[in-house]
Amino acid sequence: MGPYSERHSRMSPEELADRLEIDDLLTRYATGVDRKEWNLWESCFTEDAQIDYTAFGGTKGGVKEVRKWLEETMAGFPMTQHLVMNREILLDGDAATARSGFYNPMGVPNGDGPPTLFFCGGWYHDQLVRTSAGWRIRERTEEFGYNTMTQTVIQPK
Repeated sequence: MGPYSERHSRMSPEELADRLEIDDLLTRYATGVDRKEWNLWESCFTEDAQIDYTAFGGTKGGVKEVRKWLEETMAGFPMTQHLVMNREILLDGDAATARSGFYNPMGVPNGDGPPTLFFCGGWYHDQLVRTSAGWRIRERTEEFGYNTMTQTVIQPK
């Protein structure tokens, strides 16, 4: 059961403010990746955050290590769009958990022609914490959903 099935009362103004700030944080993360603005991306995490992208063949580690890997990896994609949606956020004082879906159309170089597109999606599982600078991700793990580069979408007859 997620937080929506457990909800029985109206949200307080403080809860609404926290949820909006977390929503902005998750959007800022996707914006940083797509613009390849790595300082913006890094600002979404605590300094000691742990990030696990292994579900899609990526890396796992601390912010600086994962940033370096992302900078190198994302340079090979001329087209990216990271959409974060269907957020489930459960607040607990100065901590929160979030599960949010992601959908990423991406392009890989195709010689002199336009990029070849593929699509992947899944879920982010986040542990968040309120800091003096606002909400930050303390731990992020990706959950695999699909990847059209590695999976057949429609089986031919």
